[in-house]
Amino acid sequence: MKIDSSLAAVVTGGASGLGLATVRALRAQGAKVAIFDMNEETGEAMAAETGAIFCRCDVLSDESVDEAFAKARSAQGQERALVCCAGGGNAIPTVKRDKKTGEIKIFPSDQFEWVLRLNTVGTFRCITRSAAGMMEEELIDGERGILVNTASAAATEGQIGQAAYSAAKAAIVGMTLTIARDLAREGIRVNTIQPGIFDTPAMARATPEMLQALGAMVPNPKRLGSPDEYASMALEMIRNGYINGETVRLDGAIRMQPR
Repeated sequence: MKIDSSLAAVVTGGASGLGLATVRALRAQGAKVAIFDMNEETGEAMAAETGAIFCRCDVLSDESVDEAFAKARSAQGQERALVCCAGGGNAIPTVKRDKKTGEIKIFPSDQFEWVLRLNTVGTFRCITRSAAGMMEEELIDGERGILVNTASAAATEGQIGQAAYSAAKAAIVGMTLTIARDLAREGIRVNTIQPGIFDTPAMARATPEMLQALGAMVPNPKRLGSPDEYASMALEMIRNGYINGETVRLDGAIRMQPR
């Protein structure tokens, strides 16, 4: 898929971190971009800065997602590329014994379900809407569109307290090939990026010492990943018409330890 002023794209979670880097990279190539995000103030500011448009979007809601796609398409036409970066998690052990009282506490089911709904169902919700819209378009060089999802190293090496997040991201990895097969006859490709430890706003509370220690865990290069490196991979997946049904690790060869 050619990335230029003829391409309309949507980036969920596009107001910060990996999503924002992807918005900037797409805009640098001339693409029209819609930022889907919950944070209106930051989203509007980043849209103004990058020349994108902002659409408030809660990926947990059918209505909100439908409204965001309608707004984006009204402004820039049917998107041919969707990059799903919206997500999040928590850190709760499956079952935990209180060190002082001995009380045993279990992972609240509603908190487990929330992480799956946010990451897996939220991603799938956006995929279905975007793919349905792409199917109305004519083929360009044999394809109608490209969907890029975001998993995590936690999908295969979840750390202590990441049961929900690991399950949610593993599901994204697991559904990638299946969805690619579902959409193959329509000329729509589906791929997933599986990042390791990246320097995003989620790391803002970490001390410089913690960040250095995290970077040292990476075999090569010994540093955190840059959001620009994620964006580069996302754009290559959009451009390269033979990448389909793939999950690509982007992690400096790290394999996460238990903690």
